Amino acid sequence: MKVEKTGLDGVLVLTPRRFGDDRGFFSESWNRRTLAENGVFLPDFVQDNHSMSHQPGTVRGLHYQAPPHAQGKLVRCGRGRLYDVAVDFRRGSPTFGQWEGVELSFENGRQLWIPPGFLHGFVTREPDTEIIYKCTDHYAPDCDGAVRWDDPDIGIDWGLGDTAPLLSPKDAAAPLLSQVPSPFEWET
Repeated sequence: MKVEKTGLDGVLVLTPRRFGDDRGFFSESWNRRTLAENGVFLPDFVQDNHSMSHQPGTVRGLHYQAPPHAQGKLVRCGRGRLYDVAVDFRRGSPTFGQWEGVELSFENGRQLWIPPGFLHGFVTREPDTEIIYKCTDHYAPDCDGAVRWDDPDIGIDWGLGDTAPLLSPKDAAAPLLSQVPSPFEWET
C-alpha cells in the first residue's frame, strides 16, 4: 500500500497494490494490518456507500455530517473517473477553507481518506462513473449539511471549463462557507 500525505493534515491518498495477469488483477482495497504497518491508523468503518453518476460533469457536494455523527470517508472509484475534493472545515485550523483534489479512477486504483471535519465533493469525468466509500458513522439526516460547491472563497477548480455542472437541488441551493458555522473544532 502506497501512502501519500496531502497539503491538508489528515487527508491521505492510499494506493493499494494490484497483482495482474492475463485474467485481470487482484487488489486488497482495504487491509487494517497493511495500513498499520505503514503508520496509518483509521477508525472503524460502519457503512459502505456506492453511487453512480450517468453524466460527466456531475458534481456532488460539498457535503459533511456534523457531530455527534461526523463521518470520515475512504473514497475510491469503482468504474470510470472522478475528481475527488476535501475541504478543511475545522474552526481554528491553519488550513481552514483550503482544499485538496485528487483524481480517482478505476485505472489508477487510488483512494482518498477524508477524516471527519472536512467537506467532501466530487465531479465525474466519464459517463457512468461509480464512487464507492466506507464511512466511520451511519448516515444521520439531522446531522447532514452542505456548502456551495462553487464558493469563491474556497475556489475549487473543478475542471469544468464553460460546462454547467449537473447538480441536485440540495447542492444548487447550498449556502456559502461564510454562512455556515462549522460544527468542527481543530485539535492540535
